[in-house]
Amino acid sequence: MAKQREEFVCTACGAKSPRWTGQCLGCGEWNTVKAQAPAGGFSARGTRSRTTGLAGPEALEDLRGETAKARTTGIPALDGLLGSGLVPGAALLLGGEPGVGKSTLLLQLAALQASLGNRVVYISGEESLPQLRGRAERLGLLGPGLMALATNNADEALAALVDMGSAPGLIIADSVQTLASPRAEGIPGSVSQVRTVSGELVEAVKRSQATLVLVGHVTKDGQIAGPKLLEHMVDTVLYLEGDRRDYSRVLRVLKNRFGPSDELLVFTMEEKGLAVVDDPSTFFLGARDASLSGAAVSVAMDGRRPFAVEIQALATKSFLSIPRRAALGFDNNRLHLLLAVLEKRLRLPLGQSDIYVKQGGGLALRDPGLDLGLAAAVLSSFYDAPLPEGAAFWGELDLNGHVRPVANHDTRLKQSARLGYGPLLHSGTVKTLDDLRRTLFGKGQS
Repeated sequence: MAKQREEFVCTACGAKSPRWTGQCLGCGEWNTVKAQAPAGGFSARGTRSRTTGLAGPEALEDLRGETAKARTTGIPALDGLLGSGLVPGAALLLGGEPGVGKSTLLLQLAALQASLGNRVVYISGEESLPQLRGRAERLGLLGPGLMALATNNADEALAALVDMGSAPGLIIADSVQTLASPRAEGIPGSVSQVRTVSGELVEAVKRSQATLVLVGHVTKDGQIAGPKLLEHMVDTVLYLEGDRRDYSRVLRVLKNRFGPSDELLVFTMEEKGLAVVDDPSTFFLGARDASLSGAAVSVAMDGRRPFAVEIQALATKSFLSIPRRAALGFDNNRLHLLLAVLEKRLRLPLGQSDIYVKQGGGLALRDPGLDLGLAAAVLSSFYDAPLPEGAAFWGELDLNGHVRPVANHDTRLKQSARLGYGPLLHSGTVKTLDDLRRTLFGKGQS
């Protein structure tokens, strides 16, 4: 058999190199490149060595055994979000900004599971046991069956999982970046440690009847920190988002092997933790004054759920050489594009105005159907004329100023009818931006 080669891996970023270097060519860090033995069973030529005792493939139709039944989380809305609840042997990853409420939500979940008779172990690598107890007491979640372990040792977390045997249960690791395994090099949170710790925990939970929930830190760009492999290893990826200064939170499903991957759940942060919003369709609309200019209601889609949101715009004379453009809750590049289309197709002097737009309620949507509502809000502020009371907008604008249809049109129509909106302006009622201006303000093309 050909001699196996060593490979060199950076403990900071995971980049591989055929030889040792003092500085990693991937991330530029010094003295982070370490030798690592190649995966067993393969030679340098890529041929598998002869190893006995390996399991061979099996015919799926010949497999016998009952599929493990999912356990309820205790929150019906969360069961629907996950597909069926907590599946035994499944691994979930929850990410989110610091302080957004990840630990609070999981502590509530753990307390609910304990109250249903399931054994729960909450592993905290960031808080001591007295701190964890104080938070549980403050939220009113103390009760029998809720067990906790404060450690940064991955072996202790694995022992807690093995001790549960085949009994149903829930294991929460908060967070995976704080755990370290003696079988990997680097500090806790490094790529090699996150890969090893998560791999060992996921492999162990697959052989048990427990459900594993991993908490993941995020980078400054909002992505879950660590190797991308982490998201591929788990069955479900959840993301909790929201402004820490606001009381609303949105839990999104980014990946789900047991249900839809385009669902979301809206919570409000209350004194006793996070509470589910039963009907979030108008939650982000809030109290509004339809007599003011620069405000339009748009019926948008996030996943499969329709939302009525208020788009606010302010167009005011600029005293700067380069007028300001600011967007809150919108993509700034899309705002620049839409303003260019408005200025070109309607011949408006928007280049002389500072323009600010935001989505009311703190919800950030990326639905292209918001284009028409944004254009209506900007025109309303520019002419300083309020829009018709009860009007609702949705539609995508192309570069020629035409209104294009968007997905889930029938769902938006039904939601608008349920909420009592009218008139409805979309691709079926207005075809161009000039039609929109003429319908709203009686001004034709100049």
